[in-house]
Amino acid sequence: MRPDLSRAVQSLGAEFSPRVAIVLGSGLGGLSEILVDPIRIPYSEIAGFPEATVAGHRGELVAGTLDETPVILQNGRFHLYEGHEPSIVVLPIRLFAALGVQYLIVTNAAGGLNPMLRPPTLMVISDHVNFLWRNPLIGKKLSGELRFPDLLGAYDGELRALAAAVALDRGITLAEGVYAGVLGPSFETPAEVRMLRRMGCDAVGMSTVPEVIAARARRLKVLGISSITNVGSGLSSKPLSHAEVLEAGRTLVGDLERLVRGVVGRLGAH
Repeated sequence: MRPDLSRAVQSLGAEFSPRVAIVLGSGLGGLSEILVDPIRIPYSEIAGFPEATVAGHRGELVAGTLDETPVILQNGRFHLYEGHEPSIVVLPIRLFAALGVQYLIVTNAAGGLNPMLRPPTLMVISDHVNFLWRNPLIGKKLSGELRFPDLLGAYDGELRALAAAVALDRGITLAEGVYAGVLGPSFETPAEVRMLRRMGCDAVGMSTVPEVIAARARRLKVLGISSITNVGSGLSSKPLSHAEVLEAGRTLVGDLERLVRGVVGRLGAH
């Protein structure tokens, strides 16, 4: 384990052993407010962690219990478009693995490419396409990390089925589709949107792919959930904006919270 991650583990306390880690995307930080007995650690107090600079990303780790299950939340992620190296983007994931986390729930805000996905709606990620052209595993192999992880089933089939069952029980509309990860920070052009759709992608965003690759290299089981907050460029006459993404994300917080709580509760029961 890197020295900075070791210090982070020590700051959480040796007795804390979360089973589930949750990465919160743009505008989705409200989930951190419902943890019981939360411990909040700003990124500024964790050696090696940069500040979160994107609106809607608070910049803290929050440890606590959710429906009696120990969890840790990443409230504000790091992005390649901020100038970070992939190894920095996935620092929290490697920390979670060092803490003994078994399951990673990664959320994001995404643009809809599939005309059947009208925002605001939730989509479970079945697979991804890496148009970031970067991989966090490049470089020296780290201890405890697979050199050539198999990404078949990167988004765990059992967890996707569990999410679908929870959504059905709780009356939550939940789609499923392929996520395209792009570098950003500009939104895609209409031509790029058409290309991505023709390649079989259902949603597009600027995150998630590096974290999932790192998680699978550490053998974590992954559930990915996209909040479809807007349609891709050219699919609507309305200009795209990050403010729109945040506003649509707020309308989905309730359903996302109920979905995640249901999944975490069932994982904790097992």
